[in-house]
Amino acid sequence: MGFVGDGSLSPPPADSHLSVPLLAYSELMNTQTTANRQVNKKAELRNAAIAVFWDFSTNCVSLEDSERLLQIKAGFSSQLLQVVRIAFVLQKCSLEQLLDSSISTLKRRSREQMPLNSIASERLDRVAFVCLLAERVFQNRNAAACWMSKPNNALGGDTPVMLCGTEIGGKQVRRVLQALEWGGTV
Repeated sequence: MGFVGDGSLSPPPADSHLSVPLLAYSELMNTQTTANRQVNKKAELRNAAIAVFWDFSTNCVSLEDSERLLQIKAGFSSQLLQVVRIAFVLQKCSLEQLLDSSISTLKRRSREQMPLNSIASERLDRVAFVCLLAERVFQNRNAAACWMSKPNNALGGDTPVMLCGTEIGGKQVRRVLQALEWGGTV
């Protein structure tokens, strides 16, 4: 059995009179436990956000194009902002860029429970469709969300979710996903 200082993190023997290392071990274990709880809470929050976004995505897919267009023009709920930010691990500046709207505007819309504008709504609609394709490829929502959130060499080092800010970027992401699905070259 090792001691705190030797890297094994096992407690000193009970008959040891090393109260300082024992105290250090106890503090280290408490810190690790707290850190583990925070990591678990973050993971649970992200999983919940992913589930909510996928429900939104599934709802979008079930609509006719004319119905989707009406929803986009009316604007999606501003409550989706936090969901998207957490699900795709986006910083505020990235959310601002993705939705082509300032953070202050997005916060105001959320606070006043106003819908998003048609530009932001159309971009979220595109993200929703691409995410469902990613889920089909990876056969898992969380894996799809992780893939959408990480820089991708096949996409010039950009993150797929950020490329969905434009139709051309969305097409590039779909092309990479289809190549992955069919085993083709990117």
